[in-house]
Amino acid sequence: MKEPKSPMGRMWHLYKMGGITPAIASMLGSSHAQQMAFIRSISREQRKESVLDTPLEELETVVFDLETTGFHPYNGDEILSIGGVLTKGRELQDAEPFYTLVNPKRKIPRHITELTGITNEMAESAPDLVQALHDFMDFAGKRLLIAHGSGHDKQFLNAALWKTSKIQLTHRVLDTMMIAKWLEPKRISYGLDELLEAYGIEVTVRHHALHDSLMTAKLWFRFLEIIRRKQVVTLGDLYAYLSRH
Repeated sequence: MKEPKSPMGRMWHLYKMGGITPAIASMLGSSHAQQMAFIRSISREQRKESVLDTPLEELETVVFDLETTGFHPYNGDEILSIGGVLTKGRELQDAEPFYTLVNPKRKIPRHITELTGITNEMAESAPDLVQALHDFMDFAGKRLLIAHGSGHDKQFLNAALWKTSKIQLTHRVLDTMMIAKWLEPKRISYGLDELLEAYGIEVTVRHHALHDSLMTAKLWFRFLEIIRRKQVVTLGDLYAYLSRH
């Protein structure tokens, strides 16, 4: 059966296929239910995709970053903002980048406000978590996700997806920190600031999800130049090298 394209059609399709119950739809309201159904449908479609044979020079990615209230998504910390840019090979795509604040439904610690510039007043008027996830998943589509120090971001995305939609992240996530460790095993620090400086990438605004995404994308492009010279051709090849380090 061909799956309908409209959000409402997808929700009804999921309902008929047992993916969302009338009770849940009633409890959450139709808008929330549509968003949850869309997130789950993207997750399901992603499981069908295999990009391992894709040449890195043709690979479409979303380089993204999250700002959060802390480091513990399963102990009360929440996503504050999500940023992302689209790339193909070693170029940024013309599509508008993604950025949204997220209402964490809790007070933001003062040191986080000082770090990110995100105040309680800004967050209170921001979209809620399920809306932000819906919009980010729509932006990302089936593309590979890239982040620096991705363990933090992946943990928060998984917690948020489970909280809102009872699913886990099914997208592949590539970590530029792990690539740096493979390329420069003797380096002392693999923090984003140090790597940006080492590779001559201009620092704009740190700890802003969109700016960090753009700078990480430029770092990814630098790494791709080196990786190409090592005759690593496909994403599968790259994963194979990273698994040995």
